[in-house]
Amino acid sequence: MTMNREHIARAERFHQLHNEPRPLVLANAWDAASVRIVEEAGAQAIGTTSAGMAWTQGYSDGEQMPVHELLAACQRICRTASTPVSVDIERGYGRDAKDTGGLVGALMQLGVVGINIEDGTDPGTHTLAHPSILTRRIACARDMARHHGLPLFINARIDTYVATGTETAARLEETRQRALAYIDAGADGIFVPGLADLGDIAHLARALPVPLNIYAGYPGAPSVDALQRAGARRISLGCGPMQSVMAHLARIAAEAFTEGRYDTMATHMLTPAQANALFRSTPVRDDNTTHRVRRTGMGDGPVGLLFAQPRHSVRPNGTRLSDVELTTRNGMHKTTVPGVARGSARPGLAQQALRRLAASFLGAFGGTRAGGR
Repeated sequence: MTMNREHIARAERFHQLHNEPRPLVLANAWDAASVRIVEEAGAQAIGTTSAGMAWTQGYSDGEQMPVHELLAACQRICRTASTPVSVDIERGYGRDAKDTGGLVGALMQLGVVGINIEDGTDPGTHTLAHPSILTRRIACARDMARHHGLPLFINARIDTYVATGTETAARLEETRQRALAYIDAGADGIFVPGLADLGDIAHLARALPVPLNIYAGYPGAPSVDALQRAGARRISLGCGPMQSVMAHLARIAAEAFTEGRYDTMATHMLTPAQANALFRSTPVRDDNTTHRVRRTGMGDGPVGLLFAQPRHSVRPNGTRLSDVELTTRNGMHKTTVPGVARGSARPGLAQQALRRLAASFLGAFGGTRAGGR
């Protein structure tokens, strides 16, 4: 299934934003409210923070958040955003590249136009993962995007400057080599968190045929102007904004508890009317057009299990529950979502949304296998 023109136009716009006179600056968001706040401040696009999204849902960072909660959060973000949305999917979730491809397909169905995906560290050794792992996942994501006719922006994150086991003197060259391999696999941009030396940034930017993304979500980070002069085309604040928001909330609470005052809270706050004005009314779709589809080639990864036939149980009041099992990097996660009362022909909204996503994605992808580029 080819994406609609509006979706393709947003994806093309996101690509173009990396080639404007000024770098693309992302004040990364973590939920619908933060999306609207940064858009009102002038954001041209939305990038999510995986850490911020995980913390919001009560998990630590590092693919601890179950994939169904990631998809639900992204659905709310895409419904709220008026600018292009790129999602951080960490190492790609799931056991292999096919799982990553399935997740990317589901995200595109929600309206996403870009992803961040990282090489990260090997869970067993905590050293930098072999580049072939990310190369395969990028290639599968690219094939999935090509199948749907969407120019998905794939931003490949390289963790040479944040992982242990890489000698300082060799980091820049290792980064360059990995970057070229990821670009050859289908990456549109390169993201190197921890790279802060302006000379090294300039060297790497000149060596790459795609935009370089630099992380600036920490105290003392180089300014946008300095990073632009060094050749950076995209600047991400990552989880920095949410870290700051959490610290501000801690100050508000401590002041109320220990001093009985509210000055910190009252100094800068929106009125209820201003907050409500951030959100446009969006009618909830309620269709029953879902049809049965085959789970062809989805394996037992996160998206494949999301689409599995659910088992049902019943509350004492007659409300039906559905058990949905999902795979994360750390094993199985089972959750119960509200369904419908027995005897009703109308599925609950949560279950209905998942079924629509399953039908639209798998109906489009069918039995096609995503291979290497």
